[in-house]
Amino acid sequence: MGTQHAKFTRSALGIAAALAVTAGFAGCGSSNNTTTPPADTATSAAESPAAATVNMTWWENNNAEPGLTFWAGVVKDFEAANPGVMIETQTYQNEDLRAKLKTALTSSGAPDVFQQWGGGELKDQVKAGYVMDLSSKVSAEIATLGAGNISGWQVDGKTYGLPFTLGVEGIFYNKDLFQQAGITATPTTLPELVDAVKKLRDAGIEPIAVGGQDAWPAAHWYFNFVLRECTAATIQGDATAMKFTDPCYEKAAQGLMDFVGTNAFNDGWVTTSAQQGAGSSAGMLANGQAAMELMGIWEPSVVGSLTPDQKIPSFLGWFPFPSVPGGGGDQTAAMAGGDGFSCFAQAPDACVDFIKYIVSDTVQKGVAGTLNQMPANPNATSALTEPILQQIAEASKSITAKQLWLDTVFGNNVGTAINSNVVALMQGQAQPAEFVKAIQDAAATA
Repeated sequence: MGTQHAKFTRSALGIAAALAVTAGFAGCGSSNNTTTPPADTATSAAESPAAATVNMTWWENNNAEPGLTFWAGVVKDFEAANPGVMIETQTYQNEDLRAKLKTALTSSGAPDVFQQWGGGELKDQVKAGYVMDLSSKVSAEIATLGAGNISGWQVDGKTYGLPFTLGVEGIFYNKDLFQQAGITATPTTLPELVDAVKKLRDAGIEPIAVGGQDAWPAAHWYFNFVLRECTAATIQGDATAMKFTDPCYEKAAQGLMDFVGTNAFNDGWVTTSAQQGAGSSAGMLANGQAAMELMGIWEPSVVGSLTPDQKIPSFLGWFPFPSVPGGGGDQTAAMAGGDGFSCFAQAPDACVDFIKYIVSDTVQKGVAGTLNQMPANPNATSALTEPILQQIAEASKSITAKQLWLDTVFGNNVGTAINSNVVALMQGQAQPAEFVKAIQDAAATA
């Protein structure tokens, strides 16, 4: 959501570097949400009328409609089913939220419930004692979501959060602009993508929008080249060993530089934001100013929020990241991730109940049908109504190797190094060897 990483988000998962998830990812709710949480979420306050009021703060990144109205309804219903529990919601733009959380978790102002992207970031939070261990309290939810699907929110076998959206990354595109440029089939290989870029340029169309100002959208291009050049064993090994000495990392950097050299990205991509307004990379795709954007599963809802009618455009299509000829990695694997929530270590028990409610069938069907996001709960995929999401959900069933966002898997130090240096790499201001050296230096201090 990683990309509002989510990253609306984007955005992520646990220290297990690869999400070898065999179950298909599933695809929030209604502004008139009148459903009642399951009985097991009505806890201590309901059982003990004399109990003192429990006040909780919730930080999340659904800062636009229909998310604002939907989540307000979820909170209202939960409070009604749990008398004495009051939740104060604070919404932030994704990058602002990530920055605020880093400071808040170290202070007395930490939120009780907060957005959780997992991976090395979660591992650092657990090590510092900021996150509640939910393991003994969410066994039923783990069974519903699937053990593999929640591995990213686990550290050393213990569960510290649950995802509410989950899905694979790919390239979203404008079918009308493809037709205008004479592109009759979606690219399946990198040379075919380069050919599509040329046809779009020849037709006077900006090929690919990228939010270079926010860095992480550019970093996702590097992630996908790494996925095509590095083996899963290499990526998993470096999530623990933090060495990054395999030549595949430099080869991936060179591959990205070469692709930039095809004039693939929108003019001014370095100063283009990711999701903030019509001039953002998502806005360019939403309004027909660019033909493609590489993004996570949150993209349809983001694009829909930036169109004049606030709807997902009918021209929106999707295809997996193309294979790279000669690459040493898995050519059919996909970057994947989602958004979840964790409880602060000192949060009240009601925090756990609230997270469990969020991943319930009821709320998850709202995530799918109203928010147009891919739900983490597979029981909710039937509520998907948008064709683009139905297509991705179906395609996900055949993607057996799913890799969590690398900036999340590798932790804050390495993730920051990648995000901070990738734009310089793509501008030719840093060479591939220098880029990888920056990653190695950051890993040495992790």
